[in-house]
Amino acid sequence: MGQISFTANLRRHVACPPVGVQGRTVREALDQVFAGNPQLRSYIVDEQGRLRRHVVIYVNDAAVSDRDGLSDAVRPQDEIFVFQALSGG
Repeated sequence: MGQISFTANLRRHVACPPVGVQGRTVREALDQVFAGNPQLRSYIVDEQGRLRRHVVIYVNDAAVSDRDGLSDAVRPQDEIFVFQALSGG
């Protein structure tokens, strides 16, 4: 079983502790998390299900390449990291 983790910045807005997930794609893994935490969805994806512009997801050490369909492959031992970009000066 893989694991998905969220940055502290996201956890300030909505409860989203690291959680074990199963799925063959990033989309399947996220859908599992969203099923138990529907409020988190709007922070990560837009109304069409695409990754929001200010969010980056890594599978292990590689950024996902499919920001629209989130079809990047996930293996059972992979770690998924969800980052919300910060801006300002």
